[in-house]
Amino acid sequence: MMRHAWSLLLWMLSTVQLFAQAAPLPDSLHDPREWRLRNIRQLTFEGENAEAYLSFDERMLCFQSRTSRRGCDQIFIMDTGGTYRKRISPGLGRTTCAYFLPDGRLLYATTHLADSSCPPPPDYSRGYVWPVYPTYDIVIADTATGAILQRLTITDGYDAEATVSPTGDRIVFTSARDGDLELYSCALDGSDLRRLTFTPGYDGGAFFSFDGKQIVYRAHHPQGAELEEYRQLLRNHLVRPTRMELFVMDADGSNVRQITNNGAANFAPFFHPDGRRIIFSSNLHDPTGRNFDLYIINIDGTGLERVTYFEGFDGFPMFTRDGKKLVFCSNRNARKPGDTNIFIADWVEEEPPQHQPPPSSKDSPAHPRQP
Repeated sequence: MMRHAWSLLLWMLSTVQLFAQAAPLPDSLHDPREWRLRNIRQLTFEGENAEAYLSFDERMLCFQSRTSRRGCDQIFIMDTGGTYRKRISPGLGRTTCAYFLPDGRLLYATTHLADSSCPPPPDYSRGYVWPVYPTYDIVIADTATGAILQRLTITDGYDAEATVSPTGDRIVFTSARDGDLELYSCALDGSDLRRLTFTPGYDGGAFFSFDGKQIVYRAHHPQGAELEEYRQLLRNHLVRPTRMELFVMDADGSNVRQITNNGAANFAPFFHPDGRRIIFSSNLHDPTGRNFDLYIINIDGTGLERVTYFEGFDGFPMFTRDGKKLVFCSNRNARKPGDTNIFIADWVEEEPPQHQPPPSSKDSPAHPRQP
């Protein structure tokens, strides 16, 4: 009993931390071309923090985080003022892709149900690749205790990248259960499973529109020799994310249409609340492919607009329901190279300035974190 009590105390001390309130980003670190963002506030100040998504009441954020003291990403929650932070995952295996359910419970993917140790990094002798660990499964956790309440997926192969419709009725996620990386949707309890995509290649990183009627996602649909290379990598639980285009479909998988066609690495798409625009991260303006910025585009593929100009990584954008604020992750104002932090900013909807300086690109050490 004493041993269990001491373990619980250590867990509480390791998971509940108080932090200084969100700090405004100095004007000197805010490129004037980023006119759509005002009052940028930094919420985290250490490590690699990614995929920060709001709760349904927009009072909390969930995200994955890794520091030099932790070998693998773990799942945390934090209030939107940055004053309170708590680890939800058990500190075992590798975790990713957290998202709130309407009642405050938390979805995330974890490998620790199969192996408590941190899985090995991918083999970069094949070039820049992402691991799609077959031991990832999606669970539902209690944010008060961290206890896992339900294992949502039990099939062999990769199950991750789960998000929830803002209408609070469906989950969309990526799975390799049928031999390819496809999108599926289900009810909040895992029932009523439906496969949504069928084209060979990778389909993932999906989000619902605010009315729950559409889904935006990233995809790579290679052909010929490139398709065979993709399949060989997938057999080794790897994907190459250097080319991803954005697609939109109806929530039942019908009416698929391609939004981008630029040959770049486009990912982390998210609907504007008006349902007519999508914000996303891309390296399309950097010939080196290393600098990722935020862009916004109409759902018919017109009206592309660059939003951020930081010479590094900007990604994982999410609007509040009223469209007045934007949460995103960035390398800006990092204490050390490689740090990625969470920011929140006011979103400006006014007409753009008539004369913006032309975009520029420089070499940067940034690569997109695996969503």
